[in-house]
Amino acid sequence: MPNVSFVVNGKSHALDLDTRTTLLDALREHLHLTGSKKGCDHGQCGACTVMVNGRRINSCLSLAVMHEGDAITTIEGLGTPEHLHPLQQAFIKHDGYQCGYCTPGQIVSAVAVLDEIKAGIPSHVSADLNAEPQAVAAELRERMSGNICRCGAYSNIVEAITEVAGGKA
Repeated sequence: MPNVSFVVNGKSHALDLDTRTTLLDALREHLHLTGSKKGCDHGQCGACTVMVNGRRINSCLSLAVMHEGDAITTIEGLGTPEHLHPLQQAFIKHDGYQCGYCTPGQIVSAVAVLDEIKAGIPSHVSADLNAEPQAVAAELRERMSGNICRCGAYSNIVEAITEVAGGKA
């Protein structure tokens, strides 16, 4: 009998897992969704970022059994090669990747960042906590700071997110 059931990218899954299995390993090893990467396996790089019920998390730090009934979105759930998500298109247009290892986590995190801004959730650099947050460079850099790009494509990543947010890249 499965010990955890959740919905990944709109599809229900019931898995019988060791209770010590991380969400990242469940996605990669059991569901064969290899877009989320195991970078540091310590929650420091963001390569494993997925959204759980609309909130971004480092899937390497979370046990799969903690997500009973949750809706999980991985990079595979954002778009297809034929119909890319707007952020996937913008990352390509603005060269927001180099080696590409961090790119799935960067894009998933960026989708969540724009949702956070749209919802009016302030960040550590929000000057006025009562004002609507804006998708400006300082705000985007702060919100994306949990996603490391060892190649240094940060300015291109910010340009891609800014374009999708409706600002000038």
